[in-house]
Amino acid sequence: MREETPSFSFSGRKIVVIFNLNYAMKQARHYILIIFTFLALTSFAQENKIDSLNAILQSDAPDTVKVLTHIEIAKALKSKDAEKALEHSKKALEVAKGLDYTPGIALGYKWIGFYYFDRGSFIEAQEWWLQSLEAYKAAGDKDGEANMLNNLGSIHYNLGNYAKALEYFLPSYELSEKYGYKLRLATATNNIGLIYMSKPGTYPQALEYLRKALKLAEELNDEDNLGTSHINIGDVYMNMNKDAEALQEYILARKVLSSTSTYLPYVQTKIGMIYQRKGDYTEALKWLDLAYKTSKDLNSLFYISQTCLALGENYRWVGDEKKAIEYFEKAKEYASSSRAGLEMKMAYKGLANLYADRKDYKLAYFNESIYSKMTDSLNAFQSDSIQSKFEMGLKEKEITVANQRNALKDEEIKRTKLVRNAFLVGFALVLTLIGVLYRDYRNKIKTNKLLDQRKAEIEALLLNILPFEVAEELQKTGKSNPRYYESTTVMFTDFVGFSRIAETLSPQQITAELNEFFTEMDEIIDRYGLEKIKTIGDSYMCAGGIPTPNSTHPIDAVRAGLDIVEYLRKKNKVRLDAGLAQWEIRIGLNTGSLVAGVVGKKKYAYDIWGSAVNIASRMESNGSPGVLNISASTYELIKDKFECEYRGKIYAKNVGEIDMYFVKRELTNGELKAHSEESRVVEES
Repeated sequence: MREETPSFSFSGRKIVVIFNLNYAMKQARHYILIIFTFLALTSFAQENKIDSLNAILQSDAPDTVKVLTHIEIAKALKSKDAEKALEHSKKALEVAKGLDYTPGIALGYKWIGFYYFDRGSFIEAQEWWLQSLEAYKAAGDKDGEANMLNNLGSIHYNLGNYAKALEYFLPSYELSEKYGYKLRLATATNNIGLIYMSKPGTYPQALEYLRKALKLAEELNDEDNLGTSHINIGDVYMNMNKDAEALQEYILARKVLSSTSTYLPYVQTKIGMIYQRKGDYTEALKWLDLAYKTSKDLNSLFYISQTCLALGENYRWVGDEKKAIEYFEKAKEYASSSRAGLEMKMAYKGLANLYADRKDYKLAYFNESIYSKMTDSLNAFQSDSIQSKFEMGLKEKEITVANQRNALKDEEIKRTKLVRNAFLVGFALVLTLIGVLYRDYRNKIKTNKLLDQRKAEIEALLLNILPFEVAEELQKTGKSNPRYYESTTVMFTDFVGFSRIAETLSPQQITAELNEFFTEMDEIIDRYGLEKIKTIGDSYMCAGGIPTPNSTHPIDAVRAGLDIVEYLRKKNKVRLDAGLAQWEIRIGLNTGSLVAGVVGKKKYAYDIWGSAVNIASRMESNGSPGVLNISASTYELIKDKFECEYRGKIYAKNVGEIDMYFVKRELTNGELKAHSEESRVVEES
């Protein structure tokens, strides 16, 4: 999520260069080229490299060269002796300021910022990098400007503010593409892919950007970008529960990264977490201990806090409560030092779960309450609309194009007046005008290309709101025609006694509770391929078999409903132990035909209509808390895979009497076989 300016290759024997100091400032660039080229031709060890650099500092080289030499020493010592590297970075800045040498000032600010970034001190790093960005702009260095924009965006990404991060990543991407900076383009592409990782609905777009970044990194053979591309692709797969693919990417990243890479502890932690998810806690502990040691060696507070979280969770699963508490407390300490809000929040969550396991409900409730408050504040922090940032960017581009056109019109008028004065002058101006028009034409092509890119980004984000088929139809025709579906399964849920519980909670608490429940429901139905329709108050509606018809929607919907019931059961156990009111839910399902489409013009909403929807609603309202109440039409399609209990009839308007069934549980493979053989015997008899 960050990058460094490619360093010169330094090593070799000491050299003596005699400079004419009166002429040095004018010829600084030539001296730099001579010294760096000479040093690059040699290939001795790291110590010789630093000795060669120190020799330059002791020589009568121009001060501008000494500024760059201090920076090269800082690079060489970055992982070996960070404090010494910081001293050289500060010395480079001091000398550059004395010379009013803007490129050196930019480098000084930049490398001081790296010292704080590598330690997870993001706020301090941001202060230095903002000054570096301004210095690069003053020097007209577009490559350095693109570099700093990427790095500043990485800070906000690590702090969880994705909308702010995008404000830096997009300009870096545009600058890099415009001027052909392949290294910067690879990093910016990688970083934009990270933004798409923030939502499950845009994982495909994330993988598209990250693979594009990986290809660029392979062309450059750049360690940092190769490593981060594999890491980020692994993170997407891990979020998609594709652990085998994720593990493969993390192992590739580990092979690419050097032993001193600041990303190494993150990779080791992720590998440990995959083994943790598999239940292999011994192998997980091996990797997490290695990650803890690596992050401590690098003195990276941010990565230490992440590794401590994973270690705390691992010890919790193996039953070592004392060790688990120790590491969760360490995670809090290091997260606080690096101001990593998300890691701090998860440390409190881990302690809450641990104390709940120990039946120490007072401490469990205390840590859970802090976790909930931090969740509210982080959600508010991340509430900026990424889509609005794109739209704002498009409007700014439109204004720029309009201003360019107005300027051209004014220029044409002036030139027309001059043409009247003399034929020769007029002819020259005509040629000039042709050149300007051609330049304008080329500018328009570039502008339209940028607008097309922004449009593509917005279209991708639209997929988070509407199904793919519907979004595509809206983009092509400006409208979406309703579609009839012969067979779908509709699910309604509703919390029992919501008004009674709501009276005992503040508005913020109600919102937090519902947000947690509905977020979990979103993940469950997404896992089973169902389509969320809407929420109304404490009610939740979804459907299977739309917008893409399939034959498994009744089974998918029932499994999703059982998972929701099981989630709420576990949630209520924790609430009961803490002395809190329990949430109960009714769930109703029905299978039948319906019509689906988009309603509204300003704020699109995908909705469904038909008797299948009404009957599903009746199933919910006539159900019982904690069980699935399904109609006969659904029962006939799932009865061979689930144990059900007949519970009577209800009357539905325009339909008549409908049989209802409670779903008790899903049959195991052995039970399915026995059930099948029993059915065959009955049929044969």
